[in-house]
Amino acid sequence: MNVQDKTPARWLREPLVHFLAIGALLFLVFHWRGGGAGSSRIVITPGQIDSMVAGFARTWQRPPTEAELKGLVDDHVREEIATREAMGMGLDRDDTVIRRRLRQKLEFLAEDTIDAMPPTDAELQAWLAAHPERFRIEPEVAFRQVYVSPDRRGPAAGEEARRILAQLAAAGPAAPIEAMGDVLMVPREVERSSRDEVARQFGEEFAEAVLRLEPGRWAGPIRSGYGFHLVLVRERVEGRSPALADIRPIVEREFLSARRTRQLNAMYERLLDRYRVVVEPRAVVPQAADASGAGRPEGSR
Repeated sequence: MNVQDKTPARWLREPLVHFLAIGALLFLVFHWRGGGAGSSRIVITPGQIDSMVAGFARTWQRPPTEAELKGLVDDHVREEIATREAMGMGLDRDDTVIRRRLRQKLEFLAEDTIDAMPPTDAELQAWLAAHPERFRIEPEVAFRQVYVSPDRRGPAAGEEARRILAQLAAAGPAAPIEAMGDVLMVPREVERSSRDEVARQFGEEFAEAVLRLEPGRWAGPIRSGYGFHLVLVRERVEGRSPALADIRPIVEREFLSARRTRQLNAMYERLLDRYRVVVEPRAVVPQAADASGAGRPEGSR
């Protein structure tokens, strides 16, 4: 007498097992889509009512009346019914706004598992050392400038600029400049500004040239988008990398943001193992025929 094979692999091939598995799957899908017996029950908890009362009080600066509270509960019930019916109809599946909101909620919940320990000074110092370009303080410069307009002076603008430069050099750093040169809608006395601020006002080439000048001496002419300038640098502060103590809150904010991004990426990598992603090939769109008829199907006229 042959002994029937009772191994697990044998049971998995039984039609009855397949039928039961399919039935269980259909039940879960039916329940998920809102057709289960439990889907008709809507429970309003005391905590939800307290939340409704608190929200009403924040808005109206008083507690709700009995009638108003009943209206709040009725509205919550309608919202719950609408949500269940809409999800049962699959209305949530192709809605970009809903999908984005669900993703946000998932990531907010995931943040509860993200490392919330504050970073140590050693961690922040290492982060600062690894990303110096993010925190570097730009060089700053304060200067005086006299403008000579090519539009007003014409071809003689360069020569006029050199003549004024000689006067300024003879007068020294304290030369009276209010009546010299031409009028320009930028200040003659530029307070200490970063390199980028100077570049925004006068242009990149001007900013680079001014930062190379020796302080305390008139120099020029230096070109900008406006024309010619005679410049005296009053003060210059070199660019530098700040100490951690000076910018700790900024470094900590960036460190925590980067850590959150890393850990969310790791979460998605773990979740991705549960899925099989298939990117279907796009249909090839035929190129439009040109005026000469190239690309026209054979036999067409």
